[in-house]
Amino acid sequence: MSLDVICLGELLIDFVSTNKDVPLTESTGFLKAPGGAPANVAAGIARLGGTAGFIGKVGRDPFGYYLKSVLQHLKVDTSYLAFDEEARTTLSFVAQKPDGDRECMFYRHPGADMRLMPEEIVESYICNATIFHYGSISLGSESSKAATFRALGYARAHNLLISYDPNLRMDLWRDSEQAYKEINEGFGYADFVKISEEEYPFITGCQDVEACGRYILDRGAKLVVVTLGKNGCYYTTGQSSGYVAGYAAQVVDTTGAGDAFVAAMLHNFAHCMKAGVPHLEQGLPQMLLFANAAGSLATTRIGAIPSLPTKEEVEALIV
Repeated sequence: MSLDVICLGELLIDFVSTNKDVPLTESTGFLKAPGGAPANVAAGIARLGGTAGFIGKVGRDPFGYYLKSVLQHLKVDTSYLAFDEEARTTLSFVAQKPDGDRECMFYRHPGADMRLMPEEIVESYICNATIFHYGSISLGSESSKAATFRALGYARAHNLLISYDPNLRMDLWRDSEQAYKEINEGFGYADFVKISEEEYPFITGCQDVEACGRYILDRGAKLVVVTLGKNGCYYTTGQSSGYVAGYAAQVVDTTGAGDAFVAAMLHNFAHCMKAGVPHLEQGLPQMLLFANAAGSLATTRIGAIPSLPTKEEVEALIV
């Protein structure tokens, strides 16, 4: 089976507060929504009309079965989504606070996603993809970290384009020192890195987007994109750099917006690579405009996977 993108990492349930502009302590109801950053990217690619597979682990519980059915309904390949017999599916509770920041609390002690094993990574599956995508959350436990790096080794050996989202969730790490060390270690394989303006000061120690871009390029990436919310994004390849404007939106929930952005970028990368386009850099501004539109649309609905836009919706916003 040939796939545009294979994503590895967490698949979980977000319980999103139904109350607007209140913290979790004051939320009176929650809406169940499937999520997990790498799974969101796989789902986003499928929604845009691409082909995607997902590698990860959920609990053998009602939430785990539900999540598998969601991905299958979207036509994401789940051949290597495993079920854990001991740990339960990870849950996350999310609220949008009055200051606009998102509050998130995880139930994961441990979650099934932390128990993905290296021996569950199959080389023949990865080598048939065009792009491999991973995040930093799977680097937080010994088992899933080993599985991630085995997959990355296969992806590099077979010359896949490798994409990394250093998704910062401080409460999933033992302490800030571990978070900094493990997330930075994740840069070592990446060709493309997407990082947000909220994340980069801690992860890179840089105080502006240009310095952040140079920091990550120095670690081996060929393209770095810093998302700037409603202000769009900044990109750099070392040879060229610039800003691409964003799109205004009536924001309901920002969960998954960054993943919608990544999905849009990888969808276009895969299309260009399969078409034999020699230099992806030439079409970057248009790809980033498309990705900004996808991220903007994702903020207008509740939840991560439920908010991911179709290609037609993105194109309608750009026109």
